[in-house]
Amino acid sequence: MSTTRKSIRAVRPLAALLTVGMLATSLAACSPAEDTDSGSGGDTAASDSPEGVDDGTQLTLWTRAPMEKQATLLVDAYNASHENQVSLTITPNDDYVAKVGAAAGSGSLPDLFAADIVYVPNWTSQGLFTDITDRIDGLPYADELAQGHIDAGTYEDQEYVLPFVLDLSVMFYNKDLYREAGLDPEKPPTTLKEYGEHAKAISALGKDGVSGTYFGGNCGGCTLFTWFPSVWAGGDQVLSADGTESLLASDTAKDVYAVYKDMVDSGAIGTGTKDETGATWTGPFQEGKVGVMPYPATLLSTAAETVDVGVAPIPGPDGGESTFVGGDGIGISKDSKNEAAAWNFLSWLTSEDAQVEVLAKNNDVVSRADLADNKYAAVDPRLVTINEVAAKGSTPVAINFQQAFNAPDSPWLTLVRGAVFGDAKNIDADNDEITAVLDQ
Repeated sequence: MSTTRKSIRAVRPLAALLTVGMLATSLAACSPAEDTDSGSGGDTAASDSPEGVDDGTQLTLWTRAPMEKQATLLVDAYNASHENQVSLTITPNDDYVAKVGAAAGSGSLPDLFAADIVYVPNWTSQGLFTDITDRIDGLPYADELAQGHIDAGTYEDQEYVLPFVLDLSVMFYNKDLYREAGLDPEKPPTTLKEYGEHAKAISALGKDGVSGTYFGGNCGGCTLFTWFPSVWAGGDQVLSADGTESLLASDTAKDVYAVYKDMVDSGAIGTGTKDETGATWTGPFQEGKVGVMPYPATLLSTAAETVDVGVAPIPGPDGGESTFVGGDGIGISKDSKNEAAAWNFLSWLTSEDAQVEVLAKNNDVVSRADLADNKYAAVDPRLVTINEVAAKGSTPVAINFQQAFNAPDSPWLTLVRGAVFGDAKNIDADNDEITAVLDQ
């Protein structure tokens, strides 16, 4: 294990992945696995090649629906070039945690499974993944892997997951609507206040069904993914270093809410914004009905099929730029009897063939820093923007993150709705409620 990665792991900085409380009660009965030797794992781990075994083994892989496009591309490319074959199962996002929990309890997890970064720390601590520390450390580019995802899957100094798909929040804007509104399509907003002005200018076009902006007004996860970066870009943090205190009543945070409230009050938001729970929050932009909004970077290729998309970092109220580093990690399950073959898939996943010729080619972010400047990024300035802002991003760390921010009745969602759809008088009190949950 390299000294660099040891020191990073020991510090576990704020930019490392968040830790959250377990969502599904089905996992409560899951105890850490007493025996992680799963067939070809354990005793054979040191004897097979660094790339694992490619002998025609049939492997199973689970992932959640938001990663379907990337997962399908990766699995298809692997199957076309290897003797091993991976069978992919896609599960709706809302059902995924319960599905994994039930399988973990019955000893029927697939060979490989991916997880949103918010669940990885809990699932590693519960023993759902196989320890692959030595295998990861044997990769010649181990120090180049997205450290946040590695840290998310580290438990008691052992490593259990690799990056699967990285997702970042960035600003997307419709260049055609910018032109119609008299805005320069090559000059995206560089401050959050300018974002608000651009949104109002596009709304003023009065085009049927077209709005200046759109966001998940009833979606805690959507708003933290796209609003936290503006606080970071403004020079402040959203949580204390130990994750037990909310800092979301700072002057910078209040400036962020004020920009969104101004867009709401001026009518620049799309119909349905207030009630948007997240199920369809990216749809209006893809349909060409929204001028500018923070957006998941993984959907660039999809949005670009229908919209002339411009990409920019998410700014703070008066400048700066940042992003929320999210996505999924992936590991070998405790129940796999095919560890060496499963590692063959994981080691290939981190290879240049997979990272560049599958992910970068599909306009996705690579998870290796040494491959960020690749031939596909070089010909698409939007990918350069995404790769550059990735290094400026963060992910907050908190044990009770789910309850405080993502739950449908979270105090964060109460704060958001009051701040932008109400009278914005209860921000401090709502922030205290977030702290109360974080500090439980």
